[in-house]
Amino acid sequence: MYRRSWSLLLVWLAVAVAVRAAELPEGFVALFDGKSLEGWQLVGSKKECWQAEKGLLVCTGGGGGWLMSRRQYSDFELRLDYRLQSGANSGVAIRSPLKGRPSTVGMEIQILDDPWYHKNLKGFKPTQQTGAIYGMVPPSKVPSKPAGEWNTMHIRCEGSRVKVVINAQTVVDTDLTTLYDKYAKVNPGILRTAGHIGLQDHGGRLEFRNLMIREIKSN
Repeated sequence: MYRRSWSLLLVWLAVAVAVRAAELPEGFVALFDGKSLEGWQLVGSKKECWQAEKGLLVCTGGGGGWLMSRRQYSDFELRLDYRLQSGANSGVAIRSPLKGRPSTVGMEIQILDDPWYHKNLKGFKPTQQTGAIYGMVPPSKVPSKPAGEWNTMHIRCEGSRVKVVINAQTVVDTDLTTLYDKYAKVNPGILRTAGHIGLQDHGGRLEFRNLMIREIKSN
């Protein structure tokens, strides 16, 4: 009986793994296993502010700092879903080192509750809106859903090209070489060709799911 139960358990686990792998688009690998922070590291943040909760990667807010991937990536396509509470602020670091402010030493794709900040932050700039390459490239539109609803973000980095898609609408599609003369001295991160992926704790609760990445191999 015990031998049979163990065999059934192994079969169930094999099926579960196969189903989970089948859910990923071709070439993508999961960045979050749904139950732990394996593969991630805290940078300037507090452990209690990041949790795996019912299959979601949750930032409870208040600690500041970043949750950074242990691996570095060069050319890639990143996909994730996010849901934020009213007034929350976050961002996705790309090609970032572990030291310094990711929005300048790397790049940051902004995530926040835009209506709340438009109303409450004096001097709110277009380059601070969701989807912006923070401080440099504003989004052409902000198709975010209201706080409390799920949004989908795709980020593609290939060479000097960066593309950001939110809820199936392209909001940024730029060649970084056009920014060098204006920003390279104050935002040297645009010159980087590889770095870590990061999620920011900048206040307020955020939930992430379906975090996955596909590395783009150069020919």
